[in-house]
Amino acid sequence: MSVLTYEMHPGGARFVGQHGGFAEASAALPPGSYTTLRTYGGRRVVRLREHLRRLERSAILQGRPGGLDEAGARRAVAAALDATGHPESRVRLTFSPPRLFVSVEPFTPLRPEVYTQGVACVTVDVRRDNPEAKDTRFIAAATDAYAHLPAGVEEGLLLGEEGEVLEGLSSNFLAVLDGVLRTEDARALPGVTRALVLELAAMRLPVVRRAVRRDELPRLSEAFITSVSREVLPVVRIDGRPVGDGRVGPWTRRIMDGFAEAVRREAEPL
Repeated sequence: MSVLTYEMHPGGARFVGQHGGFAEASAALPPGSYTTLRTYGGRRVVRLREHLRRLERSAILQGRPGGLDEAGARRAVAAALDATGHPESRVRLTFSPPRLFVSVEPFTPLRPEVYTQGVACVTVDVRRDNPEAKDTRFIAAATDAYAHLPAGVEEGLLLGEEGEVLEGLSSNFLAVLDGVLRTEDARALPGVTRALVLELAAMRLPVVRRAVRRDELPRLSEAFITSVSREVLPVVRIDGRPVGDGRVGPWTRRIMDGFAEAVRREAEPL
């Protein structure tokens, strides 16, 4: 899938190259922080400001402080979308202060049945150097881990030093245990999609920001992962064992419905 990359400049964005995918594009760009967006209706995005703030925070944590002009970033994304012209797009922003790069590819949603049937995940031996920073140096490790996932597995789950499930390779992990929604906080990347999901979930069931231990996995009643591209994706098997009864649970379905409604409400034009 072809990825076109642009760099922000005062007039919007200028073309800098074509690549075979986001990983290839990131390898060709200067190191920095990154975030990923998807469009709704061609030119609408959800919580762009939060994505840009996280780019700045990640850059600071990497020792690359620099301000990011929100208005300029919006113009650059809009110009890149105009230039590529896809009906829906997946957008990778790479911030290497003071430079901002915008990489765009067509957005291809997952098959509808994965949201009704759920997906499988496995635990993987991969670590982030700094879980609070979305660093382009992690992309190569994640790409390699994805290449080695068993057939039929959607996501690899990162573990803490004591076997806690922290997050996915490119997602956040949440689970329902004893009527409480659990998710790691300090040692996981602060996902923008997860933040919205937690706002929705807090109105419906208790939320505890503490990782699920590996020995608690057999007791989970439900689990799901969140990311911009996947939105809320039910998980029904982890390491070959069913989560709960092996079907998409009622809390997950409610959160999926609430998220879809929030997208309709919050998606903003560039």
